Amino acid sequence: MGRWHALFIRAALLYLLYTALLGTLFYLFPALVGPFRLGHVHAGLVGFFLQMVMGVAYWMMPRPGGLKQEGLEALTFFLLNAGLLLRLLLEPLSAYGLLPGAPLALSGVLQLLAVFVFAYAMHRRVVTADMLRKLREERERRKG
Repeated sequence: MGRWHALFIRAALLYLLYTALLGTLFYLFPALVGPFRLGHVHAGLVGFFLQMVMGVAYWMMPRPGGLKQEGLEALTFFLLNAGLLLRLLLEPLSAYGLLPGAPLALSGVLQLLAVFVFAYAMHRRVVTADMLRKLREERERRKG
């Protein structure tokens, strides 16, 4: 497992803990539900679930021809987490009407960019048997 794969998975586990703790606080302090509900859902779906999927996909999906994507993995990680952390910080302020929508929209744009980078990286990894054969032939031609 590479460094970025481990970071994705560890961050996902931190968001899982966050959502579990916040969910428990909702039972103890029901007034928190209103301003933190959307952030709670977002942390669970994007922070835990999507980030776990991305980390495992980057780790487990084949890399045809020895494809290296550390830069794309890092970019995905930083965009996703910057957007998510920004959202988790700004969502309660927005719920109380203390913040205009633009900074919150930026958090969504960052997360959307992370999804685009991830989709591009995964697109490069999805290959057919014929494509793999051509990659092997090309590699053999370069060697010989």
